[in-house]
Amino acid sequence: MRETPLSNCERRFLLRAVQERKRLDGRQCYDYRNVRISFGAEYGSCIVELGKTRVLGQVSCELVPPKPNRATEGILFFNLELSPMAAPAFEPGRQSELLVKLNRLIERCLRNSKCIDTESLCVVAGEKVWQIRVDLHLLNHDGNIIDAASIAGIVALCHFRRPDVSVQGEEITVYTPEERDPVPLSIHHMPICVSFAFFQEGTYLLVDPSEREERVMDGLLVIAMNKHDEICTIQSSGGIMLLKDQVLRCSKISAVKVAEITELIQKALENDQKVRKEGGKFGFAESIPNQKITAFKMEGAAVDTKDVEEQAEEIITKADPPSEVFTQPILHTPGTAQIGEGIENAWGDLEESEREETADEEGETDATAFEWEKIKMEDTSITNETEKDEPIVLSDSEEEEVVILEPQAPSRKTRTQANLKQENTSKKTFNKKRKKKRVAH
Repeated sequence: MRETPLSNCERRFLLRAVQERKRLDGRQCYDYRNVRISFGAEYGSCIVELGKTRVLGQVSCELVPPKPNRATEGILFFNLELSPMAAPAFEPGRQSELLVKLNRLIERCLRNSKCIDTESLCVVAGEKVWQIRVDLHLLNHDGNIIDAASIAGIVALCHFRRPDVSVQGEEITVYTPEERDPVPLSIHHMPICVSFAFFQEGTYLLVDPSEREERVMDGLLVIAMNKHDEICTIQSSGGIMLLKDQVLRCSKISAVKVAEITELIQKALENDQKVRKEGGKFGFAESIPNQKITAFKMEGAAVDTKDVEEQAEEIITKADPPSEVFTQPILHTPGTAQIGEGIENAWGDLEESEREETADEEGETDATAFEWEKIKMEDTSITNETEKDEPIVLSDSEEEEVVILEPQAPSRKTRTQANLKQENTSKKTFNKKRKKKRVAH
């Protein structure tokens, strides 16, 4: 995935801010971002934050055969990884040009500068030496990766402790940290990289460029130096021509910045070692705020389980009986049941859509009930009219009476089976009564 390019407006805005000696984060031209160092629970693990740029450093070791041409020296190996978690433009498993350049620069800064005594890593000459591996992972990218990676690498090496070993004849014994205290590495000095960004062919200079400033810069100068004002490595990229005075001015600025960062590293290492001896809060746990709840933990309490049944019976007898007891559930339809009339709605007011649906259902129910009442009233009125004003037509024949009970009544739209049965029953009863009266006469 390619990174999102800057628009022309953003580019002109950044360059104009550089000309006016202003920066987006409020720093001056020679200001460094805040450096924060935190250590892990194990030795050799640390996280370095340079502004919003975060790098995780982890050091590990193992016993391996030495190189044939250096039989009495240990092996140092550095590896920097740019994961997609840091920036979308970084692709996993692919060696980009930026990654190759950063790895080479870190090796020249930390290994070629001889900051670590490699001969102290030898266990048996020509047979076994310690191989020290430094893995650096970029967690978040906000510019100036090389400075943050160099600080994380040297801090992890200073914080690391290798296991102690002993040699008896041809037998090599590696002791655990419980058996013997781990041994720190022998470090001569701390080389630290300082980056300088140049704009408009070297006219303007910024220290510790951010990610957006790196996009519009013309060239970059990286100087690796220790607190003794010794230049370990220097690299210029971008195709700009720098004058001697510019390089000297950058070296003087680097000396000041390196001295400040070295003092910060030493204080951080001393504080971590002090806290570990006192048994306090160390590692990444020290960066967690104290006023926030991170876990729920309660002290264990002893529970008396004797006479549990008796106590339960006492509680049940003392408890108030329920106000209403429903012995049988109300069965609405097969497969469903309800006990009681339910409780109030605890989900708050209904939404507009639910209100409309409820109103429609209530309207349909009311209309159905109204129709049923109307039908009942019509049936009652028809029955009464039949009993009172029903005309009786008698034939001249002496055989049987012909009684017309049902004149032409207005048609009804709906009739239920119950109403039809009721009408038929009323007709039969009425006919019997009329026949009895005629016989009596």
